[in-house]
Amino acid sequence: MTKLLLKLFIKDYRNINDSKVRGKYGILSGIVGIVLNIILCTFKILAGLVSGSLSIMADGINNLSDAGSSVVTMVGFKLSTLPPDEEHPFGHERIEYISGMIVALIIILIGGTLFKSSIEKIIEPTAVETNTFVYIILGVSILFKLWHGLFNRKLGKTINSTTLLATSQDSLNDVISTGVVLVGVIVNALTSLNIDGYLGLLVSIFILKSGIDLVKEATKPLIGVAPSKEEIDEISHKILAYECVLGIHDLVFHSYGPNKKFITVHVEVDSRQDIMATHDMIDNIEKDFKNDLNIDLVIHMDPVDIYDENTQNLKQLVQEIVADYDESFSIHDFRIVSGPTHTNLVFDVVIPVKYHLKPAVVKSEIKQLIALKDEKLNAVITIDQMYDRNN
Repeated sequence: MTKLLLKLFIKDYRNINDSKVRGKYGILSGIVGIVLNIILCTFKILAGLVSGSLSIMADGINNLSDAGSSVVTMVGFKLSTLPPDEEHPFGHERIEYISGMIVALIIILIGGTLFKSSIEKIIEPTAVETNTFVYIILGVSILFKLWHGLFNRKLGKTINSTTLLATSQDSLNDVISTGVVLVGVIVNALTSLNIDGYLGLLVSIFILKSGIDLVKEATKPLIGVAPSKEEIDEISHKILAYECVLGIHDLVFHSYGPNKKFITVHVEVDSRQDIMATHDMIDNIEKDFKNDLNIDLVIHMDPVDIYDENTQNLKQLVQEIVADYDESFSIHDFRIVSGPTHTNLVFDVVIPVKYHLKPAVVKSEIKQLIALKDEKLNAVITIDQMYDRNN
């Protein structure tokens, strides 16, 4: 069914790296959500009026809020496809994250409203009447919402959208909440035990928790989240596959939206190779990243001397000292400046973001350890921090 809808309403639906195609995914999700939730809202409110059940009425109002969330999703995706302008040179794709945040806040609002109504129903319970119409509406609603949740999850995973995944979770929440309401109606019919308010309270707590979790997820890309280990590995392996590349470091990943990714990285190259030929290869790497991954890559070349035996011996010495100090550390940009009385060892040390010692302390202690090996060696250290979230 999902694939059929994509074929019918989105031309070139496989080209998910195109921001316009991506926007159409969001609009399709919004249209389906509006139509489905308005239908469910109408029938649930009718069922609630017939039965006198607060939880069924609340469930119907929740569907109405879901329709509003679908409108937010549509508008968010539409605005995210706007081209760059003078005030927003990197485009508007982050609006998609903002729309995801709004959807999450709507979920919290609905959960809070239902929580209040449930407390009132517990204090002053009212009779609940059931009939076949109520059972059919709740049963059909569960099936429709289950499909809607899976539909949005499929779209969200296809285009890697936090907004659609949030919408999917909201629909799956509705499956649980409506299921709980149905259980309450059945229990009331079989035992005359009125647990409508208590079930509404349980559902409201579940909705509030899911809304809070979605807010946390929506804020991550807005604040700036570290790339995953898988992303770092993919990028690193692709760069290192080029013949002229000896090593890489200082890889920094910036994202201004799902399809607006920028990377800067230092690439080590042989200092004895022709500079024009090396620069030409660096240009090719940047172009390949844009064509293959739609990533704007900027490379800083670091020439290294791999043939000088003294430099290589000193580099190995420093690597061993740093590894003994902490095996999670690494070094790069190593070079030496020799003089008549001492030799400067110039290099960077990469440490984890949340290291238990301050950078100045790390720098001082490694400097002392190197001097203990040879008092003529003077370490000039720059401290870098890892950007991989898994370190």
